[in-house]
Amino acid sequence: MDYLIRAFPTRQMEEYKDELGDVRSRPMWDEAGNPVHNPQAEAARADLIEHICAMPPIPTALDALLEHYGVTAVAEVTGRSKRLVRDGSGQQRLESRSPRTNLAETTAFMTGAKRILVFSDAGGTGRSYHASLDAMNQQRRVHFLLEPGWRADRAIQGLGRTHRTHQASAPLFRPVTTDCKGEARFTSTIARRLDALGALTRGQRQTGGQGMFDASDNLESIYAKHALHDWYGLLATGKLKSTTLSEFQRMSGLELTDQDGILREDLPPIQRWLNRILAMKIAVQNAIFDEFLTLVETRVSAAKEAGTFDIGVETVAVEACEVLSDTVIRTDPVTGATSHLLELSLTQRRKVLSLERVLKLASYEEQPLFLRNDKSGKVALAVPAPSHMDEEGQMIRRYELVRPLRSEYLRADRLDESAWEPVTKSRFSALWDEEYAADESQLVTETVYLATGLLLPIWGALPKEDLTVNRIVDKSGASWLGRHVHDLYVDATLEKLGVARKAQTDPAKIAAAILGGGTWKAPHPLNFTIRTARVNGSRRIEIVDAEAARIPELKAKGCFTEIIAYKTRVFVPLDGAEAIIASIAGQA
Repeated sequence: MDYLIRAFPTRQMEEYKDELGDVRSRPMWDEAGNPVHNPQAEAARADLIEHICAMPPIPTALDALLEHYGVTAVAEVTGRSKRLVRDGSGQQRLESRSPRTNLAETTAFMTGAKRILVFSDAGGTGRSYHASLDAMNQQRRVHFLLEPGWRADRAIQGLGRTHRTHQASAPLFRPVTTDCKGEARFTSTIARRLDALGALTRGQRQTGGQGMFDASDNLESIYAKHALHDWYGLLATGKLKSTTLSEFQRMSGLELTDQDGILREDLPPIQRWLNRILAMKIAVQNAIFDEFLTLVETRVSAAKEAGTFDIGVETVAVEACEVLSDTVIRTDPVTGATSHLLELSLTQRRKVLSLERVLKLASYEEQPLFLRNDKSGKVALAVPAPSHMDEEGQMIRRYELVRPLRSEYLRADRLDESAWEPVTKSRFSALWDEEYAADESQLVTETVYLATGLLLPIWGALPKEDLTVNRIVDKSGASWLGRHVHDLYVDATLEKLGVARKAQTDPAKIAAAILGGGTWKAPHPLNFTIRTARVNGSRRIEIVDAEAARIPELKAKGCFTEIIAYKTRVFVPLDGAEAIIASIAGQA
């Protein structure tokens, strides 16, 4: 109100001509030298002040929590020396607080006298709020991260107050934001800085954020930057529904086009774009962010499907791990450090999703889809997944099919064309229990190759098709850290590094790897590649770059051809694919 009284423009302006004859404006004065005010502007200011004074005050988050739960239930450990609280009659009174008050509040929470604790940066230093085995209150903490600010190190310090050694249970961290999409700007910065801080302090990005954030939460990643370029392109061609090019330039103050109306080469970076979005109306923010986040999710999903998504170090917990072979692939001539290629046999217990958990997941949806596949007899729960956006700016709705052993995505427009059919909840539960009982106790053994040791000198020689870095940990506590090398590329990697020993490729392993989504380059004289591909939305196995003279031979082995876009393409039928691929690999 004071700002409006002081800064609201009520002065009457008058036009005049300067020495050059240009028309300008200036404040008006009366004959006595007093400033002249516009009555309509003064009335508008008075109406606005009256409206603001009639609105209820917006409390801070801390005061709102105290107001809702009461001071008898909330322990406050902050740097405030005074606060307003309500007494039994509902009247507010000013309460003074001393440093001893914070100590008493901490004790009240750790003993269970107060069940809720609110602490700030000032109250998050030198104190522990974890479920200590020495405390009376050993219940699991649910830690809400509210208003984290810009400093990731302080966010980590606050999280560390409730997650410490000698605790009865680990806390559950929940970052909190409102439904204003522009607030993702702040959580994005925290996500990026937590990842960077984890990489600096522990050599592993996930240790910083404790896995709280997904790749799509980081709005300053390479995927988000590419998505912003896509967004600019769709905006310039008028394919976005949230705003138009002229409206966006007017609201944001950003110049995106040159004098010819063409998109500039030096478009605003994502940090500036995000900051300008925050100044827009909430509805416009949400509409723009919905489209932008869809593009980010599209980019991330495409990278995951292509196998180029860098997730950092992935920890794989196994029942047992046995080293089958250890090949030294390089020895540093200066330090003598060695690089190794380990052949590991991993025994894992299948992680099966229980019926209780999947039904709880279904309870979050208004109309859950309980499905059964007519061909395989398997069941799945269909839940809405983040949408994708095509090159024309059209939203592509998707479902995530949650199954006992894995999840997969399916476009909504292709669900009716698939073999998935709706079933009743009772029928779904019975079929899910059957699959769960069949898979729960099974142990699966697989062989993987891991490049370990001094990796930097040989990083470029390792296959670029798989960038996964794994930390394998068994139940005994032993661990192996290195870059995963797919079975198909072991021979080529050893040959590139000049290692004399060359392992013999098993045709059955090649078939299994291709069926699992891998790629196999057949040696001379075949010189073609077998890989998985998507044709008309369905998954196929394709033989790429096969010579025309070899097509009859491949068809004789069971392959078939289709002419697509005036080009003959060779495919391996999914039924009997393992035998056909093994036959081709054996020939090579």
